Amino acid sequence: MVDIMDTDTSNSQSVQESRQPHVSHRAALIIGGLLLIIICFVAGVSGSYLYSKYSARSSTSLTSSYDGNSVVSKEEEDVAAVADKVAPSVVSILTTTKARTFSYYVGEQAGAGTGIIISKDGYILTNNHVIDGANEVTVVSADGTTYDNVKIIGRDPLNDVAFLKIQNVSDLPAAQLGDSKSVRIGQKVVAIGNALGQYQNTVTSGIISGTGRSVEASLDGTDTGDTESLTDLIQTDAAINSGNSGGPLVNLAGQVIGINTAIASDANSVGFVIPISSTKGVIAGLMETGKVSRAYLGVRYVSVTPEVAKTYDLSVKQGAYIFTEQGNAVVPGGPADKAGIKEKDIITKVNGIDIGAKGSVATLIGEYKPGDTVELTVLRSGKTLTLKVNLTPYAS
Repeated sequence: MVDIMDTDTSNSQSVQESRQPHVSHRAALIIGGLLLIIICFVAGVSGSYLYSKYSARSSTSLTSSYDGNSVVSKEEEDVAAVADKVAPSVVSILTTTKARTFSYYVGEQAGAGTGIIISKDGYILTNNHVIDGANEVTVVSADGTTYDNVKIIGRDPLNDVAFLKIQNVSDLPAAQLGDSKSVRIGQKVVAIGNALGQYQNTVTSGIISGTGRSVEASLDGTDTGDTESLTDLIQTDAAINSGNSGGPLVNLAGQVIGINTAIASDANSVGFVIPISSTKGVIAGLMETGKVSRAYLGVRYVSVTPEVAKTYDLSVKQGAYIFTEQGNAVVPGGPADKAGIKEKDIITKVNGIDIGAKGSVATLIGEYKPGDTVELTVLRSGKTLTLKVNLTPYAS
């Protein structure tokens, strides 16, 4: 019995010991479950709170009354100010050209370009190629006013400029003309024009990419049509499109420094602009007499560059070398001839302004009207001379 009792006692003890850890494990499971429930509850409440807060912020952001377009940079302010100032002086020009065969008309062709109002009484500056051959010209102002009583006053084909006149007006907003001689490479500029002939007063911006450029420009946009040679142009990367011709290139002071004229058809953002200073003499004469007349010097020349100086063994690297391989370099009886200019002279200055970076002889003379007297600085056989020339009207 002792053994049995010992055995029974041992078994009882064993059973007791085996039950104790089973009870502890259940308790742990219960406690762990409660903790998990609490954690889940807290997480749920916190998540709900954070979601609600985020959703509120997101909803506020999506429906905010704050207008991000009101954030304006200095550059935007400058361009916008220029557009506000100059756009009222920019007009769209619509032309009608009648095709003619022998003695009768066979059809009409419409064209479009841009112009610049240069006087309150209705004078408009544009490109000659905009109105070349036109039988009818209509001008549309920035505010939508249409003028049909438009007269072609005159042209300067050599410089590709022309002048129109709106009749019977006295209060048009005239543009302010600047000085193209002092433009800088990299200078910020704005172009305004009737892009593609249908987007009136389109505004683009860019920089001056170069000066003194020469191009052979197609008049009809093809490689086989008529062309014209243009020199001393300003190059810009401000977008210029078909229909922009005749419109203004403007500095950040809102002054017109050039007339948008041509683009490189095989490149992007390469536009060419006639310097406004080269038209000032014609404009001054127009305002005085109502007629278009360009000042005439009477020389043929080669613009001096380092390459030209080397070729002709010249002592200077800029100026105008009075030379031609055919005919007379100095027109007999012309203003330059009367002033004493001789072949192989080098004109280095016009009224104290250096020829070269500031413009060619033609551009600098273009600032003056017929009848004006200018002083030329001339280099002849190593000696510097000062000669006065009385400019006369150019006779085509």
